[in-house]
Amino acid sequence: MKVAVFGTQSYDKEFLEKESKDSSHKLVYFDSPLSIMTAPLAKGFDAVCVFVNDDVNGEAIRAIAELGVKIIALRCAGYNNVDLDEAKRQNIKVVRVPAYSPHAVAEYTVALILTLNRKTHKAYNRVREGNFSLERLTGFDLYGKTVGVVGTGKIGQIFAGLMKGFGCRILALDAYPNKKLEKEGLLKYATLSDLLEQSDIVSLHCPLTPETKHIIDDQTVWRMKQGAMLINTSRGGLIDTEAVIRALMKGHLGYLGMDVYEQEEELFFKDLSETLISDEKLMQLVTFPNVLVTGHQAFFTDTALTQIAKVTIDNLTAFEKGEVLENEVTL
Repeated sequence: MKVAVFGTQSYDKEFLEKESKDSSHKLVYFDSPLSIMTAPLAKGFDAVCVFVNDDVNGEAIRAIAELGVKIIALRCAGYNNVDLDEAKRQNIKVVRVPAYSPHAVAEYTVALILTLNRKTHKAYNRVREGNFSLERLTGFDLYGKTVGVVGTGKIGQIFAGLMKGFGCRILALDAYPNKKLEKEGLLKYATLSDLLEQSDIVSLHCPLTPETKHIIDDQTVWRMKQGAMLINTSRGGLIDTEAVIRALMKGHLGYLGMDVYEQEEELFFKDLSETLISDEKLMQLVTFPNVLVTGHQAFFTDTALTQIAKVTIDNLTAFEKGEVLENEVTL
């Protein structure tokens, strides 16, 4: 099967090539993400392979359908960037990688918390300049703190376990509570209001849906404890950026760690170091001393990249052979 791989980075090609070498698939790589503008590149291909920031909207889907594309293979877990209604109308299958390395994202979340708390990034830069002062590097003990986990899927569960290991109390919120986790003593489910009001750290691990979009907004951010920490390693749209900026400026929100951003499509996974970045909200965020923004790298381990490539190729092979698509995304 001939596959057009959009939004390709060097590591995508490296790992996909390893996993596809014994398959019948011919992968052709394009630097540009899929959109209505780049859809014509899919001419002559049976499948397209896309990532989180490809704009797989209705127009793009209709365009690739006219070119004969029969399947969209997401090399990620999230699918909020795909118009599933239009894909169904065009009889195009959509498959994803539901779990690649939940440990990678959970561990990175802890890294953001520790970095923001103990200010190791600032200490590192100080020492390089010969400054060994400890002024303004004060942190807090994680032991005994309450951590709110929004979303208790695989990543949320692993993250909760890691924070439990630090001696934290875990409150959780999920549309489908896992009572087994509560029975085992890992966490306690609570309402969103109670979770926000009691947590010293709130970490988001839920998918982006119409129900969760801007789950942190002008109302909910002010329900958080004064000086609390907010972490997002899930999807940028979970946070209303302007709302958290206002809470930061008023001194209500104590720390913010983000590996995702709601307007990241034109920014992340690119080297813009010689470019004037016009996103005023992001530029304002990075000026705050208590904010840490990274470029969607929580998943980025060799284990995760291998699994992403393997499942992506397996999904394409199953489709080619007419087998059941275990990882199909349906409405």
